[in-house]
Amino acid sequence: MSPDLILLGISLMIWGVGEGMFLYFQPLYLQQLGANPVTIGAILGAAGVAMAVAHIPAGHLADRIGRKPLLTAAWIVAMLATWVMALAPSLPIFVFGMLMYNLTAFVSSPLNSYVTAGRGKLSVGRAITMVSAMYNTGAILGPWLGGQVGQHFGLRTIYFIAGGSFIVSSIILFFITSQPIEVHNPDEQNNGRLINRRFITYQSVIFLAGFSMYLAQPLSSNFLQNQHHLPFDSIGILGSITSIGIVILNLGLGNMKPHLGYLLGQVAVSVFTLILWQSSSFSWFCLAYFMLGGYRITRSLATAQTRNLVQQSRMGLAYGITETVGTSALILASPLAGFLYKINPSLMYIVGFCLIATSFLVSVRFMPRPNVTA
Repeated sequence: MSPDLILLGISLMIWGVGEGMFLYFQPLYLQQLGANPVTIGAILGAAGVAMAVAHIPAGHLADRIGRKPLLTAAWIVAMLATWVMALAPSLPIFVFGMLMYNLTAFVSSPLNSYVTAGRGKLSVGRAITMVSAMYNTGAILGPWLGGQVGQHFGLRTIYFIAGGSFIVSSIILFFITSQPIEVHNPDEQNNGRLINRRFITYQSVIFLAGFSMYLAQPLSSNFLQNQHHLPFDSIGILGSITSIGIVILNLGLGNMKPHLGYLLGQVAVSVFTLILWQSSSFSWFCLAYFMLGGYRITRSLATAQTRNLVQQSRMGLAYGITETVGTSALILASPLAGFLYKINPSLMYIVGFCLIATSFLVSVRFMPRPNVTA
């Protein structure tokens, strides 16, 4: 990997520690602040909207003004948003900070574009999954640490520590170099279209798979605490196991052809839903959360496959569209998860498992097979 990608990976690793500290406890903290399951689902859906709205503009800007300015902006805004959450005295202010934080998800498109452009001899899929693995190496520690802090000092303290780690991560990010802006060839733009049949088909596959795999996730922490009475530190351990799963699955699925890894990632998440539905053993929960790492892999591999469907000069915009489609699935899945949880908490897993089985078959049938590898 190039020095810039190494610095970026270190910054992401530190960020992974901080974000991992509160990510799995966010629904539980919302519950502590007075939100019920339906309200939590609605808030998470609104957070999904905040994540979705900026992806396409950010991808377009990355192609036009460069990637580093957008990376820097995202790091700074997310750091400030974390301190808003840490200092929030009530649910409305916390939700404001949470939405502000999720808005910076626009970083995905310029981040993936930066990694793709600076990957050297690595394939797109390998470069993106390697950088993702560095983030998740940090995220192995984060949930465990968050569980320990939450158990002994309260969940609010987690956000103060995370905010401090984000300051360090941001300082490291400032040292990566800017990349040249891709030159747009008018003839190339006129001869090719971004929105083509293969691209649209693939976005439909991404949406269905993303919706299916995410449905059981938003309220699983609440399910484990309320239905199985797991303490914060045990839930934190499960979050760390997910990050371990992401790192290890990266080594296997990241080296496969992207479309095959994408299918196997869905299988892994289906195992998560099946275990949470049928088991009450912590050891089985550990296996389930390891397999949940397949979800993050599918997000990375979805982006890698997108690169083969578009021209280099439109890479950022294409990545932005792909991220928006994936996040749109999250927007719709979160409120449905809250509704199903209110009826019967196990319904999240029953419906999720059935939908993943359906999305797997649709993916096999309609997922585009790129004719070239980047």
